[in-house]
Amino acid sequence: MYYLIFGIVYLVSLLPWWILHRISDLAYILIYHVIGYRKEVVIDNITRSFPEKSREEILSITRKFYARFCDNWIETLKLISVSKTGLQKRITGNREVLYQLYETGHSLQVNSGHLFNWEILNISMGFDQPFTFIGIYFPQKSKIADRLMKYIRGRWGNVLIPSTDMARSIIPWRKKQYLIGIIGDQSSREPDSTYWLNFMNRPSCFVKGPEKFARGQKIPVVMVTTSQPKRGHYRFDFTLLASDVNALSEGELMRRYVRHLESNIRQQPELYLWSHRRWKHPWQTSYRSLWIDDTPCPA
Repeated sequence: MYYLIFGIVYLVSLLPWWILHRISDLAYILIYHVIGYRKEVVIDNITRSFPEKSREEILSITRKFYARFCDNWIETLKLISVSKTGLQKRITGNREVLYQLYETGHSLQVNSGHLFNWEILNISMGFDQPFTFIGIYFPQKSKIADRLMKYIRGRWGNVLIPSTDMARSIIPWRKKQYLIGIIGDQSSREPDSTYWLNFMNRPSCFVKGPEKFARGQKIPVVMVTTSQPKRGHYRFDFTLLASDVNALSEGELMRRYVRHLESNIRQQPELYLWSHRRWKHPWQTSYRSLWIDDTPCPA
């Protein structure tokens, strides 16, 4: 079954970008106008994050989000067959800090958020930088989907390790120079064991894993900023968040990460994944000891 589905998807991926984007346009009409996939969640998330915007502005961001949402998955299919040269033509950005940090002999952690198209970011990290790239992936319930995603993300020599076995899988790489990519805005299942701080106008919990990993490995941390100059083209810029995480107070790395992510989202809000339930855990006074923001703790 896997090979049948792979063959069909591969043939679809051979279509030119402009045809795939027309398919995405049709998917947008179906998902936004007909099905209304998570529309209430999306509008609520955007409205709460931008209280200063009018209803018309909120709906404009919403429509743009659904268009980019459809593009994200159609473009991900393209990654099955696209050539490295073909993809490089669609990516720009500043990677100088990666080369500078490589010269120090350290490994490196790159933090990002769920901004479109994160799959293009992941696969592109396998070239135009000197490190061996290690990507963290979340195993899919569907074995076919899981195998497809590992095929896409593992192209061009990228190393993949599962999030469920990260501590053990990283052991063989500890004495080698690697770059590991971590998406830090995952929604935690255990809000009482996370960091809490303001994010997009609301108290939010963030997993401690990214900061804990950087401290344990004693590696610098870089943040990626995502932007989209035009449809199907992306710019990824890299900024140093901390050269020595262990010299920072606990939670400081996460504060820097969240402020940077907020700034990125405000540049092009339609690129953020508003459909996921980022704020599904409401603030409770019992979380006071977990509050790390430099703003006052909520009542």
